Amino acid sequence: MPTRPTTYRALAGATLLTLALVAPAWGRSLPEPEGPATLCALAGTLNGEHGQHAVISLCAGTGSPQLAVSAPATCRRAGARIRYTCRTDGTWAARRAGKTLATGTLPGSREYPGPGTYDITATVHVRSAPAGVDLTGTVRATLSLTAPKAKATHAIAVDRTTLRRGATTTLTYTIRRDSDDGDGNARFGLVGQDGTGVRITTADARCVNPLVGRYPAKTRLPHSLDCALTALQPGHPEKVKVRVTVGATCSTVVSKLGYWLPKGQDLYTGGMLAGPTLTCR
Repeated sequence: MPTRPTTYRALAGATLLTLALVAPAWGRSLPEPEGPATLCALAGTLNGEHGQHAVISLCAGTGSPQLAVSAPATCRRAGARIRYTCRTDGTWAARRAGKTLATGTLPGSREYPGPGTYDITATVHVRSAPAGVDLTGTVRATLSLTAPKAKATHAIAVDRTTLRRGATTTLTYTIRRDSDDGDGNARFGLVGQDGTGVRITTADARCVNPLVGRYPAKTRLPHSLDCALTALQPGHPEKVKVRVTVGATCSTVVSKLGYWLPKGQDLYTGGMLAGPTLTCR
């Protein structure tokens, strides 16, 4: 059957890309991809004083309830044609209709706000030893995300949100699973600010202060708590009671939940949910 090329145009940063695709002769367009996807766009080029060169893209993935942002880059030394993959880190912000909806570090993720056209900016640090590249700059890309916002499967609540300086506060966290998808396994974590002297303790046998250091070190992080929950079921929330002791220096405490949505033997295992942040006064 005869075919004819159909042209698609996509905005990639400030660059307009034209892709020639083949569609049936009767003019039917290829369908737009649906559901989770990772999209990338050219975001900018950084140049060094001695001819170093780095081309950066910004990518946004919506394969889970999280918006995952990364900044892959290729580097080239002065006068060379060989391109190297660079290491990038930094910070990013995603805006929609002029409103900032998410920020984070590179690479990193935040809760996915839903479909729309996003203006993503990033301050990146790009390095490559083989290419002799060590550059910093700001790049920008526009991405249109079509994946629907995933329905929340889990939730974290706490009975108070303020800690007091120089005092111990007892809190009860309630962790829910509201979906029939997945199973009852989840990892609940609390993290205070290192160096402030904050201590998080509990009598709950499902929780421990994480062990750090190389064996046989027995050092545990007093400002962090890790709880293994194994019986989360819809309609049957789990409660974790903790004590947070704040000294002369205030500390916030964040909460997170890593949950499982196994699909046979696939690698996809769910996501990470951010819970309430405790402030201090």
